[in-house]
Amino acid sequence: MTSRRQVLALSAALLASGKAVAQAAWPDRPIRVIVPFAAGGNADTIARLLQPRLQEKLGQPVVVENRPGAGGGVGADAVAHARPDGYTLLIGSNGPLSVNPVVQAHLPYDAAKDFAPIAMAMQVPHCLVVQPNAPYRTVSDVVEASKRTPDGFGIGTAGVASATHLSLEAFKARTGANLLHIPYRGGGAAIPDFIAGNLPMLFTEFSTALPLHNDGKARIVAVASAERLAALPDVPTMSEQGVEGFTAGSYVGLVATAGTPPEAMRKLGDAMAAIVREPEFRRRMEAMGGEAASAALATPDGFASYIAADLAGSRVIARSANIRVE
Repeated sequence: MTSRRQVLALSAALLASGKAVAQAAWPDRPIRVIVPFAAGGNADTIARLLQPRLQEKLGQPVVVENRPGAGGGVGADAVAHARPDGYTLLIGSNGPLSVNPVVQAHLPYDAAKDFAPIAMAMQVPHCLVVQPNAPYRTVSDVVEASKRTPDGFGIGTAGVASATHLSLEAFKARTGANLLHIPYRGGGAAIPDFIAGNLPMLFTEFSTALPLHNDGKARIVAVASAERLAALPDVPTMSEQGVEGFTAGSYVGLVATAGTPPEAMRKLGDAMAAIVREPEFRRRMEAMGGEAASAALATPDGFASYIAADLAGSRVIARSANIRVE
């Protein structure tokens, strides 16, 4: 005959077991994905492409929330200090993860310690863009003509200490080009001045320049990618035009708060890896002027290593060009 004490002990064991199962059943509620930039940019576009796919694979609603400010720092800080339970994620990119840490003196988060990378989604190379009627057909044309111009050529980027600004400074250091940096508040903000003919050149993301090039409103002289891009195979790389080994670009991926449970990280990682492998996702990335991440970069370890290397490279460029935001 079972005693009352045995019944109570068995009940407690069953409750503990049920609690453990409930805790392991991640996710059991909606997931929030914070985009640390305004709507319409690459990061926001990728978030909204990922949203329905993540919902399907994780079985819970995924809500995209734009929280712009401080070069991505406002949204990144919100995730850095969120509860590490996998329910608040960040669309991570160069700005908050690789650039802000080396150019901002008082960052409220530690990019190297406060995040757990899940997977890269895509990369977009940067490119050199000139007016469609400009006589410059090659990188050498631009560099040599700029050196003959006392005040140099004005060239727009997405802003002071932006990823494209750092790439521009690296390009200038490698080539000796006499280019006057003209910062805007985002890559898209420079387009009206460029189309109006008030801005001679751009150093911008390929995805921003591609529609202008295709519409005859701009000419992409070179892309800073390792190989020519399928979206515009006639445009050579920087390396092909004498700037050997020069690559630069922006990346977008998914990160969680450091300390997120392994089970949540595993499920998120598996979902992202599957999404990045999808032919339709890869086609969409190519169509918008980007490249879907490789299998190696669509993993936590691969993405973490990439961010660390990009952070180190950004630090070198920022120091040599004396780029600092107080």
